[in-house]
Amino acid sequence: MIVNILDTKNSLLNKFISEIRDVVVQKDAMRFRRNIERIGEILAYELSQSLNYKNKIVTTPLGTKTIQVPKNNIVLCSILRAGLPLHTGLLNYFDDAENAFISAYRKHINDSEFEIKVEYFASPNLEGKTLILADPMLATGQSIVSVFEGLKKHGTPKEIYLACVIGSTQAIAFIKEHFPSTTKLWIATVDNKLNSKGYIIPGLGDAGDLAFGEKL
Repeated sequence: MIVNILDTKNSLLNKFISEIRDVVVQKDAMRFRRNIERIGEILAYELSQSLNYKNKIVTTPLGTKTIQVPKNNIVLCSILRAGLPLHTGLLNYFDDAENAFISAYRKHINDSEFEIKVEYFASPNLEGKTLILADPMLATGQSIVSVFEGLKKHGTPKEIYLACVIGSTQAIAFIKEHFPSTTKLWIATVDNKLNSKGYIIPGLGDAGDLAFGEKL
């Protein structure tokens, strides 16, 4: 797997990451959603540099110009519900992509053990297409792997990209074992620790709750 961690070089991305982590700024749910969306836009731009391109002749009022444009047939898939703002940011740039939505959540067995429940799929045919699988939180990696396993019945993508906001080093090691070696991961920032409940430390908390309110 090719891993691209974006905050290893300084950019405006760092401002958005600092705000989604900040317990004071987090109180503004609308700002939290917008920052996740903006990070999605940055991920889309960075990811776009590794797509395949073709020539397109564009007619202007004064002539013509040949421009390189992406030729990938993209399917953008997000994990509900936390993935919705990230999906919006990616879709702002990949505005002609097909879309898939998958539900995945932790069903806790006890305080330290859980299983991933995947109950809802809405996906186009993935055969021969470019799959961008988006999940803001890559904590243990179990959710994104479970979703990928479920997507396999919809066809085999030609290329797979993973777009994430924050993850753990443990999760990256885990997904490397379950995705094709040609998979490309684009992630804004990475932390080194998980707590006993499988949450990223220092992380940012529960992205779904921060974006949309606490759930029962």
